[in-house]
Amino acid sequence: MKQHFIKVFLISLIIFSTVITTGIFTYAKFMSPEGITQKLPEDEEPIAVDEEDENLTPLEKAMRDSNRINALLIGFEGTRSDTIMLGSFDRKTKEANIISIPRDTYYKRDAYAKYSEMQKINAVYGSEDDGYKALLKAVEEITGISVDKYVAVNYNGVRAAVDAIGGVEVNVPIHMKYTDIYDKPPLYIDIKPGPQIIYGDKAMELLRFRTGDPGYPSFPNGDVGRVEMQQQFIKSAIKKSLSLRLPNVISAVYPHVETNFTLTELLGLAKDAIGFSTDNLTTQILPGNPKILGSNPPLSFYIPDGQEITKVVYDLYDVPLSASAEEENVAHASE
Repeated sequence: MKQHFIKVFLISLIIFSTVITTGIFTYAKFMSPEGITQKLPEDEEPIAVDEEDENLTPLEKAMRDSNRINALLIGFEGTRSDTIMLGSFDRKTKEANIISIPRDTYYKRDAYAKYSEMQKINAVYGSEDDGYKALLKAVEEITGISVDKYVAVNYNGVRAAVDAIGGVEVNVPIHMKYTDIYDKPPLYIDIKPGPQIIYGDKAMELLRFRTGDPGYPSFPNGDVGRVEMQQQFIKSAIKKSLSLRLPNVISAVYPHVETNFTLTELLGLAKDAIGFSTDNLTTQILPGNPKILGSNPPLSFYIPDGQEITKVVYDLYDVPLSASAEEENVAHASE
């Protein structure tokens, strides 16, 4: 089955639940003998600031002094990153932000100028020797936000996680009916509208759905509608998982996680995130607009809006947006 599904839940369970709650301590102590030999991170000493960097902009200073941890959350369809989300957690305020990056987001790559489909961000991972590094770089250039950590979960991990927390409560807005007999194995989605609890395989269907069969509704705004459904899912998943005792959830999901976070870093996040609440979680979609580009064949792209992204970044780091900044793109989204 195509791995369309490593969606929002990736963050909810791995970053904001199993990783940064006290459950990770239980896992480290009782389930990972190697992990508990690592020294727990101590409070860091303040870094001395060189007075010379008066040339830094207010945003650059805020980023330098920030307590935020930024991580890329990735789901794959084969070698293409079907889902890309930028998660940011402020270790001091316990505020979390998730920016969903549509898979059709335009990302200019001169080396692939002849191939329109390679200008989509979901093609970056599979076309570079170091896919993770290349994808991190692409997201940095599009958003202007420094990110060097990533988390990915495979199909079995997502399904196991949903089942381990006893399902996720969602309100399905439309009758999701879709059939793809050419998928391997064939895909059959059939989820009735209304409030309900979604379990493993149905959760995969929910997170994959975008277009309905003839005679059935689709999301009117395509992939953006799917992202909005995912964001509803993550909030519900986080709320439920934070109310549970997590060792069983962790044991079910951890083997399916791929990340460059070290256990020491995860333990540090767990310490800082005690008390995290979904009230402190904000989700949004990368600002931009859909557009058809090319002619042979024409392809659907999502064009990032550099100025609107700039506003998002300033707000994320709590920096007033000056008149001069309104003319600036902190990202290279429009280039």
